[in-house]
Amino acid sequence: MSNPTHEYSTRLERFAAVVEAKRRKHILAGNTKGGVIAAALVLAWMSLAKAWFSPYWLALPVCVYVALTIAHEHILRARGRAETAESFYRRGLARVEDRWVGTGQTGDRFLEEAHVYAEDLDLFGRGGLFELLSTARLPMGENQLANWLRFPSSKEVILERQSLVRELRDKLDLREDLAATGEDLRTRLNPESLIVWAESQRALPKYPWRFLAAILALGTAAAIVYYFAGGTYRIALTLLAVDAVFLRSLKKRGQAVIHGVSCNAEGLLLFSQTLRRLEREPFASPRLQVFSAELTAEGRRASRAIQKLARIVYWIDAEHSLLAHLAELPLLYSIQVAFAAETWRARFGHSMRRWVEITGEVEALLSLAGYSFEHPADPFPEFVNAGNPAATFHAEQLGHPLIPAARCVRNSVRLDDETRVLLVSGSNMSGKSTLLRAVGVNAALAMAGAPVRAKSLRLTPLSIGTRIRSTDSLQEGRSGFYTEILHIRAVFSLAESTKQPLLFLFDELLEGTNSKDRRIGAKGLLEALLGRGEIGIVTTHDLALTEIGQSLGQRLRNMHFQDYVENGKMRFDYTLRDGVVAKSNALELMRLIWLQV
Repeated sequence: MSNPTHEYSTRLERFAAVVEAKRRKHILAGNTKGGVIAAALVLAWMSLAKAWFSPYWLALPVCVYVALTIAHEHILRARGRAETAESFYRRGLARVEDRWVGTGQTGDRFLEEAHVYAEDLDLFGRGGLFELLSTARLPMGENQLANWLRFPSSKEVILERQSLVRELRDKLDLREDLAATGEDLRTRLNPESLIVWAESQRALPKYPWRFLAAILALGTAAAIVYYFAGGTYRIALTLLAVDAVFLRSLKKRGQAVIHGVSCNAEGLLLFSQTLRRLEREPFASPRLQVFSAELTAEGRRASRAIQKLARIVYWIDAEHSLLAHLAELPLLYSIQVAFAAETWRARFGHSMRRWVEITGEVEALLSLAGYSFEHPADPFPEFVNAGNPAATFHAEQLGHPLIPAARCVRNSVRLDDETRVLLVSGSNMSGKSTLLRAVGVNAALAMAGAPVRAKSLRLTPLSIGTRIRSTDSLQEGRSGFYTEILHIRAVFSLAESTKQPLLFLFDELLEGTNSKDRRIGAKGLLEALLGRGEIGIVTTHDLALTEIGQSLGQRLRNMHFQDYVENGKMRFDYTLRDGVVAKSNALELMRLIWLQV
């Protein structure tokens, strides 16, 4: 399965054929059911109006109709699964062919203003890295993937994750099955609150109170039946009074138990079905084998336990129904449900956190594995041991993974002990910001354990700090320059708090101040960062800023992007070159749009 386009296209055609076949069977089953109904009406007239044969023969069309209904339901389910699988491969082809924007989960809920690079590098949002990567069906998988992208891992964890992704890369059947699992479920699931509920202290009293509640409910029901059968009402009235006292004493604690489950039953069913699929998948790596063992530890399958909880939550969801209200006093409905939830929590609650963690990690790994399968030319980065200074970033033919391959221009970037900073000059729109994002996004992918968009990438484990976007805030009374230096302060704080060397990426450094202060400030900032052993890239269109390389020596290397004017239009080749840019295009751009300058 080295050719994702061929494999996805083949499977897409196969499922499209299944969908069409099931569609025809669906029409046939519907028409047949209509024919059976018509035949049943004719038979009813012949039997009841004409008395040509016994009415018992009417059971035959009823049985046929029931059988057809069951078969029809199976056809619809099979068609639904085939349609889901077909959609899965259509989305896969869209990602391979760079048509994926707007087709996946954006991960907007993970975007934090205070994060040092998530917004600058377009990790989340429409057309962001998360949308390209994530195939997770459950919130815990999305949470884990987002955390890997936002918080760089250690070298040991990254290398193990790379090996796991390699194993899962060709498990296309597993990814397909998980994508088609519970396709008709409308899920609501908050794993964090579910863990809190599962690990909470017991709220209801222990045995024999649950047994007493069951005896009271059965006794009251029997007394009511006895009364309607002609017996005395005093027994039922007495037991109802006892029920009322019992309900009043435990109602508050019972409500605390059942209202603490922050999910719906369908969300738990999807969780259960995902676990069931993972339980039966054979794995080769020790870590994944440990996961399988933990999901089936002590002869208790996690999927069955979560399915039991889903059944309890169905009863919780029905708490406000008419039948539940009618059954509240005689049968102690809410108390019975609360006792069932409490019993489940006492038996399985200590395992919930681990089941959530395993599911989240495997789903996140499968997202990275899917990306690796769909981009076979993207290699895993090579991590090297830290030297002195520690930081290294050597990339050959580095490209931006969010730019379509047909338009992506690749450049090589080398940062190490000899060249610690690249100061990239160039005109507006020449590619400076895109270079920063390409370096940053690939660093984030590398530190998450994913393949990178490059011919090769060799690096030490790095933290990432950026300042690419800065806007003023009218509500908070902040200028763009003040917002920028606050962001830079956050990057410095990261450098001071992390043990890993920092890769800093600053676009148009200190552009909100005058040229003199800009040169002095930029020189001071870079000297401070270099003094800590950090590496990075700074861009500018202010040619005066390139002069700070004279004071920083060989640690700083000037590079630039070039532009051209051809046939009255501005042209860019987005190729990184040595040296300082020789010209600016600002005046030329103004003239091209007929401004008199």
